[in-house]
Amino acid sequence: MIPPADLLRKTDCYLHEREALFSPSATKSSDAVRRYKRKSEDIRTPYSRDSDRILHSRAYARYIDKTQVFSLLENDHITHRVLHVQLVSKIARTVGRSLRLNEDLIEAIALGHDIGHIPFGHFGEKCLSLICEREGIGSFRHNLQGVRFLDEIEDLDLTLQVLDGILCHDGESQATVLSPVRIPDDDAFAIFDRKVRDVAAGDPAIPATPEGCVVRFSDTIAYIARDLRDAAEVGLIHDFTDLPPDIRSILGENEGEIINRLTLDLITTGNVSIGFSEAVGSALNLLKKYNYEHIYEHEKTRGQDRIIRTMFEVVFTTLKENLEDEERNSKIFTDYLDTPWISSEYKKSISDAGVVRDFIAGMTDRYFERLYSSLVLPKKVESYRL
Repeated sequence: MIPPADLLRKTDCYLHEREALFSPSATKSSDAVRRYKRKSEDIRTPYSRDSDRILHSRAYARYIDKTQVFSLLENDHITHRVLHVQLVSKIARTVGRSLRLNEDLIEAIALGHDIGHIPFGHFGEKCLSLICEREGIGSFRHNLQGVRFLDEIEDLDLTLQVLDGILCHDGESQATVLSPVRIPDDDAFAIFDRKVRDVAAGDPAIPATPEGCVVRFSDTIAYIARDLRDAAEVGLIHDFTDLPPDIRSILGENEGEIINRLTLDLITTGNVSIGFSEAVGSALNLLKKYNYEHIYEHEKTRGQDRIIRTMFEVVFTTLKENLEDEERNSKIFTDYLDTPWISSEYKKSISDAGVVRDFIAGMTDRYFERLYSSLVLPKKVESYRL
């Protein structure tokens, strides 16, 4: 049996040999920066260790019942977040391998990038954001919430590079080429924290690493064609032949062709900057516009928005009252604040409205529905006897 110290030296030697083959712009394991460094590194790379921490987090477990686009719809073939992040990871690692970037970093960012998404997708985010603004705690953004979950609430002590990639993912952006903006080593987390505040204020977020740029574009590749497939599944479109000819002629005739064309173009175009060629990038933005008009804003997709908005208002208001009245049997205590996995530092520094925001943001669609029902439906009693 190889002694642990010898195994670490052997693994470290292999790591240096492997990373010597990386592109000069790639992010090395030696670049990794943690806020606290509570544990010494082991045979895993720092970014691989981050992937494991994300996979074992409570927030990651809740991916399984968070819808991607279509909410309140009974269909087991519709994409959920847990599948989406796996697709993003697969595509991004393929691109990263071809560009000789750090696949371990790519995987960690990809697995964690949608941690901050809340019940009922982007419309749920709009509902919660309006409430948060009314409560004076700022607008809600799922990329910021992802950082909050991993860095503050569960306090996983992830590397700055992974947290930055999660903060800077933006699949809705019209940008088709990105150049990473590195964060200097000196006071790196102080600079990152300022970046978080700037993003909260509405400033655009540019990834600090090429790996973060790859995940950001891979996110778009993963959802843009898959959402079309889901739309055909539920009858919003007939099939991919409904796409305008100018999009199909460049990007392809079906889900596989679109993913393949976008992925290969990202690989071919990527170098110092990461992005798509002009023709493919233009067609991609046309496809995004098509999806918004024919899927995301379709009257059938938006048919239950009023109900969902009411659900958010009721749940937020009731939980905030429970918190203020210290109703210890409320779910906000039993299922959130009183659990052992919530950081003690977080509990000391967060406002009541912030606690409610974070609790709701972490809920799955199914949990949110059950909680709402328990708040509005009359309770059964065993007897009226005194």
